[in-house]
Amino acid sequence: MSPQPNANSSDEMRSEYDFSEGTRGKHYEAYRAGTNVVFLEPDLAEVFPDSASVNNARRLLVKLATTKGLVGGRPNKALQPTSRQKRKAKSKRRSRAARD
Repeated sequence: MSPQPNANSSDEMRSEYDFSEGTRGKHYEAYRAGTNVVFLEPDLAEVFPDSASVNNARRLLVKLATTKGLVGGRPNKALQPTSRQKRKAKSKRRSRAARD
């Protein structure tokens, strides 16, 4: 069911609306291209005063996330559990190398 237009409404503009200084189609291209509106929290808005600074920070994060240091790099061996078997095998290899 579609809403019915109000019988009391008219097509006339109210006198308080003044578009004499307006520009037709000013934002037409931007609207067609589409936009992503993001609202920053006040503490972040102090650090990032404009969209260029936000974009630079996000590009840096993407670059860091795709480097080998963060994704797909070698694990930190100090944090990896070791088994006794691997340690024994390493010690035998060293002793053989020392004999030669």
